Amino acid sequence: MRMNKWQMIPVMLCFIGAQGWADDDGLTNMPSARGNKDWMLVKDDRMHQIRIEVKQEDDKKFRSMRVSAVMDASLETVARVQFDADNLKRWFWSTSESRLLKKVSDREFYYYQVFNAPLMPERDSVVHAVVEPYTAKKGFMVLKMSAAPDYIPPKPGLVRMVAQDLVFKFTPIEKDKTLIVFEGYINPGGFSPAWATNFIQRKSPYSSLLGMQRMVQLPEYRDATGPLPFTYKEE
Repeated sequence: MRMNKWQMIPVMLCFIGAQGWADDDGLTNMPSARGNKDWMLVKDDRMHQIRIEVKQEDDKKFRSMRVSAVMDASLETVARVQFDADNLKRWFWSTSESRLLKKVSDREFYYYQVFNAPLMPERDSVVHAVVEPYTAKKGFMVLKMSAAPDYIPPKPGLVRMVAQDLVFKFTPIEKDKTLIVFEGYINPGGFSPAWATNFIQRKSPYSSLLGMQRMVQLPEYRDATGPLPFTYKEE
């Protein structure tokens, strides 16, 4: 069955859109991109001090990522922003809803997040977070996140993310400067074209870190003196 020229327009637009997004990924035109198992730099914003690398691992459908950024804020301020699950929607990329589900202890919690990702159905995620506090001997704080898709029942109309496994390392490098490095893997579940997911995995951390850089400057976090909901530091 042949399509007339009007029926072909949506198909052409989908192809052009997909091609445009894939080209913007920065790896499409690299001959060795698909076969390279080493970390490859895809974003290096020196002005905002954000760096993003990706690699394709044999046992993964999508690429893994490694990201670093510098926050002009103390470790305590950064922790306040990171631990405030109810307000992730104010700065995390394409997040329309976020909330704390359960505080297990002062070092463990579950939170919920809804994403409005472009070119994909809306998705939600449940994340299990475990904090390893900063110590002077260690010199950094660790936050381990893993998807917990079965923690609460699925919601109609939303696709539950099946993997959101990340390890964050927060290192104070000056009094009011903190280095964030995180590495991990995300699988959004459902039908997800690899090119679209890989594009989003590059855009999402960059946009989120820019948002965090704004948040750490807000007085409600920067000047806060009250107790934190979770232990970020041990004496």
